[in-house]
Amino acid sequence: MATVDNNRAVNSPNRKYTLECTRNIGIAAHIDAGKTTTTERILFYTGLIHRMGDVDDGNTVTDWMEQERERGITITSAATTCYWTQKSEGLTKLHDDVPHRINIIDTPGHVDFTAEVERSMRVLDGAVAVFCGVAGVQPQSETVWRQATKYKVPRVAFVNKMDRTGANFENAVSEMRKKLGAYAYPVQLPIGKEDHLRGVIDVVNQKAIVYDESDDAGMRYDVTDIPAELRDQAKLALAELVEAVANKDDEVAALIIEDKPVDALTLKRAIRRLTCRLELVPVLCGSAFKKRAVQPLVDAVVDYLPSPLDIPAPTGQSPADPETLIEVPADDSAKFCSLAFKLWTDPFVGKLVFFRVYSGQIKKGEIIFNPRTRKRERVNRVMMIQADKRLDVEAVYSGDIAALVGIRNITTGDTLCTEDNQILLEPPTFPEPVISMAVEPKTKADRDKLGESLARLAEEDPTFRCFTNEETSQLIISGMGELHLEIIRDRLVREFKVECSAGAPQIAYRETITRAAEGVGKFIRQSGGRGQYGHAVITIAPNERGKGIEIENKIVGGAIPKEYIPAVIDGIEEAIAGGVLVNSPMVDMKITIIDGTYHEVDSSELAFKMAGIFALKEACKKANVILLEPVMKVECTTPEEYQGDLLGDLNRRRGKIVSIEAKNNATSLNAHVPLAEMFGYATAIRSLSKGRAAYSMEPHSFEQVPANIVATILDSAKPKPARS
Repeated sequence: MATVDNNRAVNSPNRKYTLECTRNIGIAAHIDAGKTTTTERILFYTGLIHRMGDVDDGNTVTDWMEQERERGITITSAATTCYWTQKSEGLTKLHDDVPHRINIIDTPGHVDFTAEVERSMRVLDGAVAVFCGVAGVQPQSETVWRQATKYKVPRVAFVNKMDRTGANFENAVSEMRKKLGAYAYPVQLPIGKEDHLRGVIDVVNQKAIVYDESDDAGMRYDVTDIPAELRDQAKLALAELVEAVANKDDEVAALIIEDKPVDALTLKRAIRRLTCRLELVPVLCGSAFKKRAVQPLVDAVVDYLPSPLDIPAPTGQSPADPETLIEVPADDSAKFCSLAFKLWTDPFVGKLVFFRVYSGQIKKGEIIFNPRTRKRERVNRVMMIQADKRLDVEAVYSGDIAALVGIRNITTGDTLCTEDNQILLEPPTFPEPVISMAVEPKTKADRDKLGESLARLAEEDPTFRCFTNEETSQLIISGMGELHLEIIRDRLVREFKVECSAGAPQIAYRETITRAAEGVGKFIRQSGGRGQYGHAVITIAPNERGKGIEIENKIVGGAIPKEYIPAVIDGIEEAIAGGVLVNSPMVDMKITIIDGTYHEVDSSELAFKMAGIFALKEACKKANVILLEPVMKVECTTPEEYQGDLLGDLNRRRGKIVSIEAKNNATSLNAHVPLAEMFGYATAIRSLSKGRAAYSMEPHSFEQVPANIVATILDSAKPKPARS
């Protein structure tokens, strides 16, 4: 991954902060690792806010939704901007006395809102991965790490909560290497731990940053010599860091070979190069809650994380020719190109479209073009975002994250560009919903508003779906988990003033086959005039798990005319979508169209589509269709005395125990459990452990439903009599 030559970029004379001095970063981690608290401290020390909020008090800047403040969790990713100027204060820094603008996105940690992390990672240049000093690498830590790797986002690691009992910095770094495969090396070491955390050692500069114990705000600290008892540890950490960098960086390697010293400035530049190339993860530590070592973290963001110029220019496809790739340079003088990564309904200004500008600039009154819809739109309002506050601006430039108001016919992942520079950037991808429930409006007035409100929520959230079950006439909503759907219902009441009741959650089952079979589909209708005639023969066979549906046409000799083949395929796909057991989509099948016949007068597309449907359904009757259910990867952390109770409960829930690990006076249970058995688990685990255990879960795979469970599912899936 090559870096871009900064000298080639053109900064607009109207922008206050150059591209070189811009950082677009995300704060990402497992739930309750301290992301929002870390963000809040950064905003305080950079001067954006003058009083630090607290998650428990519900008054942080980035957790601005009522639901977030009540629950103490982040639900939607919040964007905000702050400014930071590095000061030497006895430490070598790469950008001393140069003001930088830092755009921060605070992302959720709960797996139900993983789409927020996904779309944020798609538009960020760098990330701060926050880890709990006690728990180390947790399940959702792995998920957000994979998301950052998927979009090639450089990152630094911040081991938070070093003030907590049981915090272990070395263990956290070890787990990063083992569980995440990260080339992670400390650039800081803690001074003291738990209640005695006093500051950190700057490994690169071989200095100690010690905080004033009497300063509750964490504003006062001194840069001093390293305490005598920690000098050997600091020297060893520096030697390991230099060796790790030399293994990847030619400049430092040359100095080592020539037996020349590696000074702090040279080492920092090398760390920056490797971080931007995704070849090194610098690890820092501290305590955001106790206000220790947050300022050095902001320095590390400026020192090590890339500007828009330090990463490869993104490429997109030409709408006219998908094989043609077009580079989008980070340059204010280039043609405008941006990606809409989030939609949000604001009660005051209407629909907000969050977008990241990759190239060029856009001003109020100018025209933008959406290559997907082939429509032009006038830019009436452009806003910079500060969490829930909006600031109107005249223009935005490359590298900026901003919002547009009043843009129509747009979805998450759309490219916005100029009509003479049409390009399609890669949109973020999102997981499929795993849980559904039926909703019903309480009054006729609610019925009229419910459909519109759900459509607006589905537009905002790519992992939320709503549809009407044709057999039961129920309105079904689908999402990533119980909490996700609970928040949706809460927003319906609070934001859209729609009262509705909900039925029991339904699982997003899948169907597949276990053996090959042949199916014949005939659709023949004769009613005096022109009739209908379609006849298709297909074979079906199991496909590898995860390979999806493959449909192949092997008709030879014109048994079915070419113009009717797409109709047969449409019929097959429609039958696949409806399934044969519980109206769930079928997966992992190879389908081959092998034969058929046609009538010169009576054949039609409709007849062959019906023939395709009948052929698939007949083949499935012989192919032993089985039901697959979503299985979750569950991690429970519990004091040892409750281990047996939790193991027994997981076994009753059809869970398979994968591993049991001892972690800092606690036990970590890892299991694979069917989602159908996990409803109400939050209450159960609190009862079993007297509130002392915690758990997290994320989608793992689809597995076959046991035969004794299938009968119950099939019975519950039968259409119920319509309500009068």
